[in-house]
Formats: sequence, structure tokens, C-alpha cells
Amino acid sequence: MKTALVTGSWGFVGRHMVQALRERDWDVVGCDIANDEHPVDCLDVFRRADRVFDLVVHAAARAPHRAAIDGRPATMAYNLQLDSAMFDWALRSGQRRVLYLSSSAVYPVQFQDGYEPWQLHETNTDSPLGIMPDAGYGWTKLTGERMAAAAAAEGLAVHVVRPFSGYGEDQGEDWPFGAFIARARRREDPFLIWGTGDQVRDWIHIDDVVAGALAVVDADVREPVNLCTGRGASMKELSDLIVSKTGYQPWAAYEPKAPTGVAYRVGDPDRFFGIYRPKVSLEEGVARAVRAAVSA
Repeated sequence: MKTALVTGSWGFVGRHMVQALRERDWDVVGCDIANDEHPVDCLDVFRRADRVFDLVVHAAARAPHRAAIDGRPATMAYNLQLDSAMFDWALRSGQRRVLYLSSSAVYPVQFQDGYEPWQLHETNTDSPLGIMPDAGYGWTKLTGERMAAAAAAEGLAVHVVRPFSGYGEDQGEDWPFGAFIARARRREDPFLIWGTGDQVRDWIHIDDVVAGALAVVDADVREPVNLCTGRGASMKELSDLIVSKTGYQPWAAYEPKAPTGVAYRVGDPDRFFGIYRPKVSLEEGVARAVRAAVSA
């Protein structure tokens, strides 16, 4: 039986990754300090564990959402510590393979101002405009990718994926999709949207994030891969789609001073589509989430 360690196993991506690997009959161990039942600090694992896994999925990160990215810059130091400790441990203990969950936040913000819609290609991190990723979190993930490359140069099999705006039925309210579903479930009127509502994102269902990431591992692709759809939808379009499934029509209320991030973030899916094609459309993903919210 194949074995896997999933860090951040209590988080949104981590818990879906655990489920997917167990459905593949893997023996999965998780670690997450936020686990209410059995809290395990990943840093303690990296200090002491000597077990060798077939795959280490590194999804652990502190508060990777917009409010914290803009309002809690100290998370950058902790996340860098996590990544550094993980790669050091993986090399020291002879781990067989690592899947590093990076982020679309690594891309230069110059390409995301919205004036010229741009599909972000994996090579855009080498932009001649200079690398200015999205806030401290973007710098953290870009540095993590540099750590991954250094570990690969020492012989570690490393796969780097860059999820765009992952979403799903059980996502928390710290993320836009989860917050919108919760507001629709409560039938809030007015319906609050951070920013102007014009911010565009590439929404990819968590099932496709996980299946796509594991497809990258299965294909043994060693270059960074966007996990994206190539389709953009604005916050306003997303909110309209969600409320249209709930049977009420609230007024939209905007909060321009709230954290909003870049204007336009959509991925170039060509490399990804050569490995895996997303199965869940945004419309189907919204319908699933609304059904789950109604039945909760």
C-alpha cells in the first residue's frame, strides 16, 4: 500500500486531499495544529519524524485568505518557516516525492491590473518587468518554489502546482465563495460584496484542484503547473449566479475599502489541460454548494 503525509490536513485543500488519497487506497497520515480532535504541529513532525512516505503533500499554511494576506503580514514568517522545515526534513529523511501547493499569488501584479486581460502563464514569474507577486503571501510561495527547485537539484522529486481560486461546498467564510454561499443561505439583503464587484477570478472546484494536482504527480511533471480553468468570472457575476440558484433577488452592497486583491487573475490552462481537464463547471459547482447549504 502506498503511503502519504498530508500537511495542513484539516484545511480546505488538505482534507479533500486526504479523502482523495484514501479513496485511492493510500495509507494517509495527516498533521495540522488546527485539528480539533488530534492537533499535531507539522513543525514537530519535521523535527522528529524519520518515516519515509511515497508522497508528501505540503498544503500547510497559516491564514491563506485575502483578509489575512492584506491585514496579517506576520503570517509570512511562519509560512516560510513551515516550507523551509518541510524541505529540509524531506531531504534529510529521504522522502520519495513532494507535492508542493504553491499559489497563483506568485504572479507579478503588473499582469493583473485588469486594463488588458491576461492569462497568466507559468513562465510569467520570470517577467522582465520584475517579479512583484501578490503581497507577502505571494513572496512566501515564490520563495517556497525556489526552495523546491533547490531541493530538486539535490535529488528530491518535487512537483509544484499553482491553484487559482479554489472553491467548494464546505469552504469557510474567510474566502469569497464560502462567504457568498453563507450569505445566500441566510438570505441576506443587501448582499455584501467586497470591493467594486468587478474583480475577476479563475474559479476551480476543489475536486478538480485535488484531482489535477494528483494527475501532475502521476504524470511526473517537474515544472510548475497552473491549476485553473482559463475562464474568468467577476465577484458580481459569481454572486448573481449564487443568488439565482436560491430563489431571491437581494440588492448588492459594495465595500470599496475592504481587501480586494488584484483586478484580474485568470490562468493560462494549456500546460494543465495537457495533463488534466477540469470536470466541474462553475455553474455545477455553485449548484452543488447551494444544494448543500439548503440541506444543512
